[in-house]
Amino acid sequence: MQAKELESVPLFAGLSNREREQVARWADIVEVPAGYHLVDQGRIPHEFFVILQGGAEVVHDGKKVKDLGPGDFFGEIALLETGRRTASVVSTAPMKAVVMHQRDFDAMREVLPAVATRIQGAIRERMQER
Repeated sequence: MQAKELESVPLFAGLSNREREQVARWADIVEVPAGYHLVDQGRIPHEFFVILQGGAEVVHDGKKVKDLGPGDFFGEIALLETGRRTASVVSTAPMKAVVMHQRDFDAMREVLPAVATRIQGAIRERMQER
């Protein structure tokens, strides 16, 4: 993955080139077709995702609750708070996304406190929406 691909992602806004290069080393890029299940509610989590292109919908207990697009991220709640996926996420269009496994996600949060703060803020907002 190239650090340049992260420049337009709000989660990584304000990071130096060196910091974005580190994030790029921790992450991979995946491309999936429309209708692909990226995460399923109730499952044990292993990854964190950031959408670069395309879109997805969040489904909780069989009901659509939110649309996601470029710059949105998901998977952090299960990795940090609940230990299980709290919703399913299904691509609604061909999608390109950053994917980071648990170990690398944890390293990113430890090394880049600004990113960790943004993620914690998103968790608070999402938990209040429920």
